[in-house]
Amino acid sequence: MQPFLEIKDICLSYRSLAGETEVLSHISFSVSPSEFVAIVGPSGCGKSTLLNLISGLLQPDRGEILIHGQPISEHSANVGYMLQKDQLLEWRTIYQNTILGLEIRHQLTPSKIEKTKQLLTQYGLSAFRNARPSQLSGGMRQRAALIRTLVLEPDLLLLDEPFSALDYQTRLQVGDDIGQILRKESKPAILVTHDIAEAISMADKVLILTKRPSSVQKIVPIHLDISDRTPLSSRNAPNFKYYFNLIWKELNQNGTPVQ
Repeated sequence: MQPFLEIKDICLSYRSLAGETEVLSHISFSVSPSEFVAIVGPSGCGKSTLLNLISGLLQPDRGEILIHGQPISEHSANVGYMLQKDQLLEWRTIYQNTILGLEIRHQLTPSKIEKTKQLLTQYGLSAFRNARPSQLSGGMRQRAALIRTLVLEPDLLLLDEPFSALDYQTRLQVGDDIGQILRKESKPAILVTHDIAEAISMADKVLILTKRPSSVQKIVPIHLDISDRTPLSSRNAPNFKYYFNLIWKELNQNGTPVQ
């Protein structure tokens, strides 16, 4: 099966009057259709920069980013990007926030509106469609932000620490909600996180990056001994601790712990 996404020998440096800083060095990996990939690494190693490259917001100095074998610049694939903050607009209702992307793209058709209403109902926000963002909990706001992304029907989802601003209990619940949502949607996704347990519980494989200039240190396929896997139930798998210790040791072997 051809990979959905291929990252081939990507290099990137930032340049300023003070000089050149190499951020990413010869990074290569692939993402299969419907595969969930988590990326972990030391703080400042370029994880978010890598997502910006995949989204097309940045261009690499070297290497290729391919979707279905074609350069991303030539492919019509729709990439959804969910950031650390929900970026909901307080002066718009929750419903109005979820359709913002459709308005910007001039895609506010009856079928898209119906899809939005279905997602609001499916993910427990229908009763809050006329509320303002400040009236919702952090977890509900993140679900609204995800709906705003999903109604655009992206082919690939990029998640840049979308749960980092939440308290621990809410983070677990929202991570479980969104993880199940993404699996139901059967879309490939890439999650950047500093949380090893979160990466293991949600991903099909974990990509470990080195400190800057970042390269791929190890790719760890995740095979948990559990049926009907969800992010929450994954944490109870007998071999969950094995993967946690493995990734922890990889991240700390060069003396730079993950943060």
